[in-house]
Amino acid sequence: MNCCGIYSLCLFGMLVFSTPVQAESPSKGMVVAAHPLAVEAGMAMLEHGGNAFDAAAATALALGVVEPGSSGIGGGGFFLLYIAKEKRYIMLDARESAPKLAGQGEVFETESSINGPQSAGVPGLAAGVDRLATVYGSLGRKAVTEPAIRLARDGFKVSPRLAGMIKWRGEVFNDAAQHVFAKQQGERIQQPALADTLGRFSMHGIADFYHGETAGRLVADMQRDGGLIRLNDLAAYGVIEREPVSFDYRGFHFVSAALPSSGGMTLAHIFAQLKDDDLKALSPADRAHLLIEAMKRAYRDRNQYLGDADFVTIPVDYLDTGRLKKLRDSIDMQHATSSKKLAGFAEPIGASVDTTHFSIIDKDGNMVSATLSINYGFGSGYVSPATGILLNDEMDDFATRPGKPNAYGLVQGKANAVAPGKRMLSSMTPTFVIGPKRSFIVGTPGGSRIISMVLLASLGFMLDESSPENWVNAARFHHQFLPDVVQYEKGAFAQDVVAELARRGHVLKQMNRQYGNMQAIVVDHASGKLTGISDQRGEGVALSR
Repeated sequence: MNCCGIYSLCLFGMLVFSTPVQAESPSKGMVVAAHPLAVEAGMAMLEHGGNAFDAAAATALALGVVEPGSSGIGGGGFFLLYIAKEKRYIMLDARESAPKLAGQGEVFETESSINGPQSAGVPGLAAGVDRLATVYGSLGRKAVTEPAIRLARDGFKVSPRLAGMIKWRGEVFNDAAQHVFAKQQGERIQQPALADTLGRFSMHGIADFYHGETAGRLVADMQRDGGLIRLNDLAAYGVIEREPVSFDYRGFHFVSAALPSSGGMTLAHIFAQLKDDDLKALSPADRAHLLIEAMKRAYRDRNQYLGDADFVTIPVDYLDTGRLKKLRDSIDMQHATSSKKLAGFAEPIGASVDTTHFSIIDKDGNMVSATLSINYGFGSGYVSPATGILLNDEMDDFATRPGKPNAYGLVQGKANAVAPGKRMLSSMTPTFVIGPKRSFIVGTPGGSRIISMVLLASLGFMLDESSPENWVNAARFHHQFLPDVVQYEKGAFAQDVVAELARRGHVLKQMNRQYGNMQAIVVDHASGKLTGISDQRGEGVALSR
């Protein structure tokens, strides 16, 4: 590939370190994401005078091509923005929504809410990227789309990680998906139909994707193959600009995702419970016990009350300090509280796991923390033959089967019931943590575990007991109210802590797989030094100018 055009793999002046995948520099911009080619796409925008929002648009589109098991233009997500010149935070809600037919008597069985075209919600990523490029960016839609078009048309080699995902989900691929993605490690994936779709998007944006040729092609495939999305669903879709959730905790200011993401409100719930506790002074067992019990109570409330705020009324006292203090006071430091004793308060719900995240900052201090998803690995497994779009299976994030567990073992709650145009509740938690000396741009995939992972990484940042590398790569633990189990990665607890937690009544389960693929940036306020860390669980990199 030559080095002409605004996008090129021939980028100079980069600092790239591996194992850990980290970059440190007093540089003027940084991109940290889950795939090197997507990082290079974002950095190319900064290299050519674009801002963080141009870089975010390019990174998002490129990730959808080279990391197809985790995100794409057939999915959605949340973009958390800091606009430096206005000193303003905003969240772009590009979450998928329910098609009209989904609220008209359709009954979802397990398979139809996870696999195949019926499981797809109306995609939102294209609307989010269009807003980034045309309202907040400076280079224009054509420039930010170019890297993804080239990667789709020219192709890229299948990595070991992607090969594993293909092996796992390949049996549910439709013929079009098989043709594109049924490859072995080292083989090349090319997506000419998707390249054509992205080309139309680069020229016409949402006018094409939601109203024009692409919309017509996608709906024709849906009607033929049993999907629920129709032209009126696409025409009615729009990205929503929302005020993020913000709160303070012991000298740090948090800005995080708003509903229909439950991430920000659940973080606020947990930290409000902990506001009077000196976590630094606690023993490892006491700290773990307290965090587990706080998670349990926060997830309980999340699961009962939270949903799309345009459809569900959230209790006015949801984050009331007096109410949350009572919850903290209900924690017995020597005994685990059984979820059954809390069960009158909530019915659990879930969210996607095979997702992606990236963090970006530019020379002017504009910041983006973005978490994107198509839900399960490779989403629905359905590629629209006429467009090359791999569709999400986000309908499984709704309460499609009340009282029954979804793909992540979580039982759905009534606040998240299906309704036409409604956006399914999410756990995606793109977050900024602004401290007196440093700031933290952070987020991760990981389904319902996303919130607890961001919680633990943020605590690492604030308590400053180890290196930034460890905040991102440390083994993690999680409790989501139901099942009443502490799930943890190998190494999350010392053996004496495991024994002590068990003595206090916790049921512990070491997970056989790792969760998350965190991408983070630490910003030093005094020096301007940027430290980027890409989770060693994945294959991402951190690049800086």
